[in-house]
Amino acid sequence: MKLDGIEGKVAVVTGAGGGIGEAYAKGLAAQGAKVVVAEIVAANGERVAGEIRASGAESLFVEVDVSSQESTLAMAEKVIGKFGGIDFLVNNAAIFGGMKLDTLLTVDWAYYQKFMEVNMNGALLCTRACYESMQSRGGGAIVNQSSTAAWMGAGYYGLAKHAINGLTHALANEMGLRGIRVNAIAPGPTDTEAMRGVAGDYVKEMIKNIPLRRVGTTDDMVAVCLFLLSDDASWMTAQVINVDGGQIARL
Repeated sequence: MKLDGIEGKVAVVTGAGGGIGEAYAKGLAAQGAKVVVAEIVAANGERVAGEIRASGAESLFVEVDVSSQESTLAMAEKVIGKFGGIDFLVNNAAIFGGMKLDTLLTVDWAYYQKFMEVNMNGALLCTRACYESMQSRGGGAIVNQSSTAAWMGAGYYGLAKHAINGLTHALANEMGLRGIRVNAIAPGPTDTEAMRGVAGDYVKEMIKNIPLRRVGTTDDMVAVCLFLLSDDASWMTAQVINVDGGQIARL
């Protein structure tokens, strides 16, 4: 089903070289968007962009380190040079697959700082790089990738995602008058290679406490992301939407 307001728009998806980010990019392409696969691993990004082009949609791969202001500004410049501007931004990039499992009290400080630069500050840097183009085109929409870990006391990963929720609220307040909506998706455990690598059998135990009794799929996330970017969500901003089978109940 085609959603209003996506076809022909330019969408930047960070961390789109695999997992949920890849699914977001391909979902947007299927809706007729021009999709920028923004990814730090060149081989993965080129593969996804190539597959999107093979499907008949327009796509550009841009190598980017979201923790670098210089890199994010260069990304936006390349996108504007290719497509003329930016309408949508999906801040999906994060350190997750293969991440070190440690506590806030014992994690190596250099690793913690790099982790936060990517998982927390990366979304802000990408937004800063893209928002002026979005505003100049009459507005747009941003979707940040949070996680149910934000409400689970899940170490520095949960802390970073809690910060993403706060960033979503703060940016929505600043961006409203610019015609830019900012929302977030908080996935529960989702069947991706990265999740299998991090959680392993732990996910099976988590499912026992999820009301819908199954792990999420990338399709579950894509449907909500497309809705939040579309005109159907034109009066929604500053929201963090759980897509988690009922894992987290927020009052």
